[in-house]
Amino acid sequence: MIWNGRNDGTDILAQRIFQKVSLESNYHAISPKDFVLHGFAVDEGVRRNKGRVGAKDAPDIIRKNMSNFPVTNPEFVLKDFGNVYCEDGDLEKSQNELAEKVGEVLAQNAKSIVLGGGHEVTFAHYSGIRKAFPDKKIGIINIDAHFDNREPENGLGSSGTGFWQIAQEQEIHSLHIGIQRNSNTLKLFDTAHQFGMKYILADELFFDRLPYVYEHIDLLSEKVDVLYLTICMDVLNAAISPGVSALAYNGIFADSTFMHFYKHILKSQKLVAMDVAEVNPTFDIQERTARLAASLVNEWFLM
Repeated sequence: MIWNGRNDGTDILAQRIFQKVSLESNYHAISPKDFVLHGFAVDEGVRRNKGRVGAKDAPDIIRKNMSNFPVTNPEFVLKDFGNVYCEDGDLEKSQNELAEKVGEVLAQNAKSIVLGGGHEVTFAHYSGIRKAFPDKKIGIINIDAHFDNREPENGLGSSGTGFWQIAQEQEIHSLHIGIQRNSNTLKLFDTAHQFGMKYILADELFFDRLPYVYEHIDLLSEKVDVLYLTICMDVLNAAISPGVSALAYNGIFADSTFMHFYKHILKSQKLVAMDVAEVNPTFDIQERTARLAASLVNEWFLM
């Protein structure tokens, strides 16, 4: 049983997340404002991107680490629709499957959460949002060390091509927070500029700089209709996030500066979807990375 934890009773003041989860298969059971969860148990895109595979095993481990968090809102509802898999190397099929499911969720005014999996989840999750809101302007906040705007090799998408693929479909409205100069070639920076991808470097993220970060978050939020947040766990320092597909030895920390701007994003009434990506249990230590990813998801539940 994945959803399990300490049982202090059924009183709402004592409940934990595992007591409020329902396992579902019928999308008609979704109500507005529900949190709806899918796992994207896929890392074919990481393999294509020549990264360390293993992220496909993360969704259930993140679920386990979410289970014991306390419920803080009596109206909290979490519906879990299980995992999308990729058994045959057909990444595009898996991405389309997730997109269809996310589209169903958002069409019913629920909130979409996806647990990756590799960061190829971005294009899949975005595609589902676009299905639900074809005429709306979609804003994307990507907390990541990488732009993920590589041009696909041999026409095949990967964990590093999501924003290039999005740019082929519509004008990009995105903000990338935590970008590392040593993780992106000049070509990727140039592509970001050509696509109009706004970004804040990792070394610009310190407490006195928070008004600047808030300003950029607000500028994006104001010009879009709906907002999607995607978090690549390799943006974080290897000391606190060791289990990822690509380690960031000089990555950022989940300190007070991070939590201030992170919660500022979560407070947006336009936020309809979020995911965490690149947790790799094969290389994790004491499930630190999975626990941190679970904590970041849980922050949305606390809003």
